[in-house]
This record gives sequence, C-alpha cells and structure tokens, in this order.
Amino acid sequence: MKKHHYKMTIQWTGNQGTGTSGYRDYERSHRISAENKVMIEGSSDPAFRGDKTKYNPEEMLLSSLSSCHMLWYLHFCSEAGIIVTEYTDEATGIMEETANGSGHFTEATLHPKVTVAEESMVEKAEQLHHKANEFCFIANSVNFPVKHIPTTLVK
Repeated sequence: MKKHHYKMTIQWTGNQGTGTSGYRDYERSHRISAENKVMIEGSSDPAFRGDKTKYNPEEMLLSSLSSCHMLWYLHFCSEAGIIVTEYTDEATGIMEETANGSGHFTEATLHPKVTVAEESMVEKAEQLHHKANEFCFIANSVNFPVKHIPTTLVK
C-alpha cells in the first residue's frame, strides 16, 4: 500500500495590532498555500466573525468532497466509454453546532449536473456516481453521509 504525503501552509493574517487580546480584537483571516500553487484567502464563516468574501473551512471541506467525487467520476466514465462533455456540481452541506459551541457536519449532498455525448450513455453515467463515491478518498475520510442527486443531460 502506498502512502501519499501532503503539506499545506496556513498563515494567520488577522492580527489587528493586539493579537488575540479579546474575541472581537482580531480578524479570522488567513492564507492557505502550497508550493508552486496559487494562494487561497481564507477566513471563518461570517456566523463566527469571518469575512464573507473569503473561503471558510466548511466550504473548503465541501469543495474537497465535490472535486474528489468529480475526479473519480470522470475517471470511471472514461474507462467505461462514457463521453462527458460538461460537469458542474452545486454541493450543499449541513453543519450543526452543539451546546458547547463546537459542531460537526451531519451530511453533504452533491448535485452533479453531467452532460454526456449520447442518450445510450445516460444509464451507465448515472450508475457511476455510486462507484465514484465508493472510491473518493475524501468521502471515505468523513464520518457523515455524502449523498448524490445527479442530473444527466445529453448534448
């Protein structure tokens, strides 16, 4: 079995001059980077005093689930002779806060909208979402259900 190692740098950029001297005295802004890649501006969710113009960890988790599923799905389609010409997903997720202020995701739902080249490809194309979910590294790493509501079009 192979092991894959990943390295990310997270740098807090929200010090307003007094550090974390008080809950309202600092921004939640940070930068997410990896070698030779574009930097991502992050923050917390606006519900937690974050900047709504920056990505928050919850959105990043959801986008990781969505992109992992898509990449496996496209792989399995190419192997099966399914010609995908377009793919978009408007993923949604539910996170519940607990009484002590922590929280956890209770579910995520992917809504992949896939366009295939021929009508004869639709049934198999829809079936391959299940296989992609079984293989997705991120879906296999979370402790909540990842649901799929696919739409398949022909063009």
